[in-house]
Amino acid sequence: MSLNLPLVDEARLAAEWEADKAVLANLAANGDVARIARPVDVSFKGSEKDFERVLTIASQFGFVELDREEDEDGDLFLFLECEQPVDEQSIRALTRKCLQIEILCGVEYDGWGCEARTGGVH
Repeated sequence: MSLNLPLVDEARLAAEWEADKAVLANLAANGDVARIARPVDVSFKGSEKDFERVLTIASQFGFVELDREEDEDGDLFLFLECEQPVDEQSIRALTRKCLQIEILCGVEYDGWGCEARTGGVH
């Protein structure tokens, strides 16, 4: 099934990229090798009903469900994971996909994260 993906607001994408650059700089400071694929998690805020739709769409992008949590304010969060590198191009594509899921599902994209990968043996 091919999705008719919505256009993402370029100003929103630029704002997310500013946040993404800070995460990437932090990873680089810890010796991260961005081209190494690793589990990357993303989170969305919404309702259980919205999350079912998110899972249907996100699974087509290669995401799997990681966890669901409720914060102290009673807000629900869905955590998804995919395997990918974290170079600029990969993260820009990830963020665009997540913002498209946000538009399609009426959830709020809450960012991404991963562990640094140095390429060394632990």
